[in-house]
Amino acid sequence: MGECRGAGQTGGVSRSEKPTQQYPLEHRRWILRLGFRRSLLRPEDSERSDRVTYIELFFDLIFVFALTQLSRYLYANQSWAGALESIILVLALWWLWVYTTWVTNWLDPAKLPVRGVVIGLSLIGLVISTSIYDSFGDQGLVFAIAYVALQLGRTVFMVLALARHDPALHATFLRILLWLSVASVFWIVGALMPLSVRLPAWLIALAIEYGSASLGFRIPGLKAPGIDDWDVSGPHIAERSALFVIIAVGESFLVTGFAFVDQEASTLGIFGLFLAFVNGVAMWWLYFDHGEQAGSKSISASSEPGRIARLAYTYVHAIIIAGIVLTSVADKSVLEHPEDAMTLPVAVTIVGGPLFYLVGLLLFRWIVTRTVLASHFIGVALLAVAGTASAVMTPLGLGAATSFILVTVAAWETVARVRAGTTDDDAG
Repeated sequence: MGECRGAGQTGGVSRSEKPTQQYPLEHRRWILRLGFRRSLLRPEDSERSDRVTYIELFFDLIFVFALTQLSRYLYANQSWAGALESIILVLALWWLWVYTTWVTNWLDPAKLPVRGVVIGLSLIGLVISTSIYDSFGDQGLVFAIAYVALQLGRTVFMVLALARHDPALHATFLRILLWLSVASVFWIVGALMPLSVRLPAWLIALAIEYGSASLGFRIPGLKAPGIDDWDVSGPHIAERSALFVIIAVGESFLVTGFAFVDQEASTLGIFGLFLAFVNGVAMWWLYFDHGEQAGSKSISASSEPGRIARLAYTYVHAIIIAGIVLTSVADKSVLEHPEDAMTLPVAVTIVGGPLFYLVGLLLFRWIVTRTVLASHFIGVALLAVAGTASAVMTPLGLGAATSFILVTVAAWETVARVRAGTTDDDAG
């Protein structure tokens, strides 16, 4: 496993100290001629080694719009087919963001070439965001081309940036480029085909991308370093993921806020807006009172930061983000149809959002600390009970029940922490 580049860590292996005999330079002369002479890697043992930069936050802003469009799509397509399509879009967006986060974890955004690339990726991300809503319609090809361009373009830049300066990581990104190239065929072909073919083709593309990462980007017959050798900045990964959670929660307020101002003011509407606010606060509290610091401390102190980053932040956080997006759709349903007869899609979104979120936090907590909080299990069980009773409830009633469950779980965690003598500074 790689060593974590965290402030205050000792005994880490810097990139300059990594053995290179496994990856002899003479076997890569053609690549060396193309690679950047100047190192673009983050400096070791400096304040910039772990810092999240403003240009990274600029890139994240694009995803506020992307998540808003995704929520809009899911709200307009509340069916099993729409749910599957939304899952594909959630996973695709998350994968774009995760890969870019890994890149800026290694490369220094303060250096002009890296900054320029991040701005270029932001522009492509804007194109992706504008085409999400009709990605399974007329904008499918635009979405697929932009997605592939961002994935491949960013990876090619990493290959060139690492060629002369980190042989182990360079070898891994060559394999990543190969896997993404294979997946890109399915993205483009799927976009050119009718919807009946597009959906399975894009599922295959995502399976290739996620599956190759879970296998360490192994390629039969080639011996090269895997993801376990990645030298990552644990504090940077943890902070970037936490900031994206805030962005997702903020997006939920945008969706609900726009829905509220588009309708006439009423008592039920005000109560629905209040419930949406309560959901956002509870989700924020659940993540940042306990989970965020637990993850940050764990990955900073771990001798296997690559494993934690891959499982807890790459995969499990996708479940957490999906829960937030689904909750934003549920909040809009409650706001616009508070007393309508309950339908299965509405019940699934109202219960499913908090359920996904708590399950994601359960898995996250287990991976980073090997502990399980009873409050999470009780919350999941209560949500399941609320789901079974949804047929006799209105959307507003079910929404109030799930909000109460989230607040109860959040309060339970905090009370348990305070009784255990954990201070605010040591929370998590």
